[in-house]
Amino acid sequence: MNLRNLTKSALLAAATTAMLIPASAYAQAGDAAVAAGSSMGKGLAVLGAGLAVIGGGLGIGLVGKGAVESIARQPEAAGKVQINMILAAALIEGATLFAVAVGFLAK
Repeated sequence: MNLRNLTKSALLAAATTAMLIPASAYAQAGDAAVAAGSSMGKGLAVLGAGLAVIGGGLGIGLVGKGAVESIARQPEAAGKVQINMILAAALIEGATLFAVAVGFLAK
């Protein structure tokens, strides 16, 4: 299974889950429905945080793959490529950690 099919499968599973959860929340009545809606929001926030981690991992993996291919083609540029790769990976990691923190802080 290649990366594109895996990404499509993960997005399809997330979309299906996001569509099915509200139906089960509305099936309940009264205060239980309010509590279920609250926990549903938290669940979706955590699901979003998980998707952010998956996206960050894929992004860093692709950056590393590109850097290794670049160094293999032009070994004399390894220093510049490595510095740029580390900078890009740090920016991706920072955005991912921010998304995870927002997901866990959702009320």
